[in-house]
Amino acid sequence: MPVAPMAPEAPPPLPNRLLIPFASASAPECLAVLSGLRLPNLQALLAELAPVTTDTGDDHSLSLPHERALARAQGLVKADGSACDDGQIPWAAAASANPTTPQAWFSPCHFQIGTDHVSLLPGDQIGLTDEDARGLFDAFAPYCAEDGITLRFESATRWHASGEPLRGIACASLDRVSGRPVDGWMPQSPANPAGSQLLKRLQSEAQMLFYTHPVHDARTARGLLPVNGFWVSGAGALETPTPLQPAPTVPDTLRQAALRADWAAWQQAWAQLDATAIKALLEAARRGEPVTLTLCGERGAKTWVSAPRNASARLGRLFKNLLGTPPAWKALETL
Repeated sequence: MPVAPMAPEAPPPLPNRLLIPFASASAPECLAVLSGLRLPNLQALLAELAPVTTDTGDDHSLSLPHERALARAQGLVKADGSACDDGQIPWAAAASANPTTPQAWFSPCHFQIGTDHVSLLPGDQIGLTDEDARGLFDAFAPYCAEDGITLRFESATRWHASGEPLRGIACASLDRVSGRPVDGWMPQSPANPAGSQLLKRLQSEAQMLFYTHPVHDARTARGLLPVNGFWVSGAGALETPTPLQPAPTVPDTLRQAALRADWAAWQQAWAQLDATAIKALLEAARRGEPVTLTLCGERGAKTWVSAPRNASARLGRLFKNLLGTPPAWKALETL
């Protein structure tokens, strides 16, 4: 088997740049606890910074706001400088040694069939092990090869796919569909209808193949949900080889809690984040160091940067502080 070329090593995150996914969420349970958040360091930090950009979207975009913000920060844009189209951020290609080759991530998952919809649980939420995933991968890879897609085992929950059928495919990110009905989220592309149809057929073949595989019965016997399909995300290719720019620091605790719909854990994660990363950013801002903060929800994102620190700017901040600064959760409820 040929050895895949090594992917370029990602540059280390830039200091004093923080991008927070799922700083808010659209679930009613999240909105109900939002006003109860006590985030003194975030409130003080927002008073020190100036807003610069707002990314306004909705709950139906294929790419989440934190994915769009990260793509912009790392330079994943088209040759004309515009942002990638919705659902077409080529994450798999960008992380490879051949970024102009169409690539994607195939994530084994469990499709939960309800009375009126089908929802998705990703592999990390159903306890998918390397051993189980490897057996399914080895059985499924030849099917992909027949259709011009080379599959490589990257981890239990993410398989790397490459091949021309993946060019121009618009697909919802795994974060977007996790725990949600998948109707209307299936991969599609007017520019590549053949590729879209091929992926739908592969998903159907995977469903039948995994159902009859010994791993299915073995997991069921252990009381675990079976793997009965895979999800496509991060598809596409870069127009030209472009080294990734250093990324901001991206904490994952809020995201993990939100994807599990564990809003008590989400509140705890916010309190911990406020006491650590947010506090460090506040101290840096007060030292006069350049600081960037991006808060992302499920609809939009907002970015703040260090405000000017000349005499008039300090006077303006003093006047604003005298009027009182709004609680931090007010900045989160519109995301």
